[in-house]
Amino acid sequence: MSDTVLRLLLVDDHPVVRDGLRGMLEAARDFEVVGEASDGETGVRLAMSLNPAVVLMDLRMPGGGGVEAITALRERDFAGHVLVLTTYDADRDIMAALDAGATGYLLKDARRDDLFAGIRAAARGESVLSPAVATRVVSRVRARSQELSSREAEVLALVARGHSNRQIATLLFVSEATVKTHLGHAYEKLGVKDRAAAVATAYERGLLGG
Repeated sequence: MSDTVLRLLLVDDHPVVRDGLRGMLEAARDFEVVGEASDGETGVRLAMSLNPAVVLMDLRMPGGGGVEAITALRERDFAGHVLVLTTYDADRDIMAALDAGATGYLLKDARRDDLFAGIRAAARGESVLSPAVATRVVSRVRARSQELSSREAEVLALVARGHSNRQIATLLFVSEATVKTHLGHAYEKLGVKDRAAAVATAYERGLLGG
């Protein structure tokens, strides 16, 4: 095989999935499956010993899940890249895997050509996301950017306790105009137009505690 062949490790707890992936990948000229694991712990051990360019990692597996394995590989300075390949598309799964250090996140319904392109891109260290996953990530980032600042949350909490703008200004040692500015920013971020709606929405989103 040439030097351009990418060495791959498959980590998935379903033998049928691993068999299908191996057959599909090895039909391509630039992939070589060098190992398989049915759980994250074994996957980490094989990744460190076999040194594949890309690890195709499922998320939820008995005997050690994907996120834990990705974290362990990062802590061990694994030289390759991890591409998550899973059926799970919940925000918490996506963000946990990416935060742990995954190079990309593809769903198992990806087309063969998209999977192949994703593996090649991951081997180059490029971020790879399924379209549906990319949409979720963008939405999550936007949501984070719309979180209330500490001062806005403080002002809104005082509003929730029934304080007027003047009382809030006195309590926070700021001008009443500053209080109105903070409230205006909070309204915009929460997508509301008045104090009652702002408080209700903030509680609903868990921004003001219980």
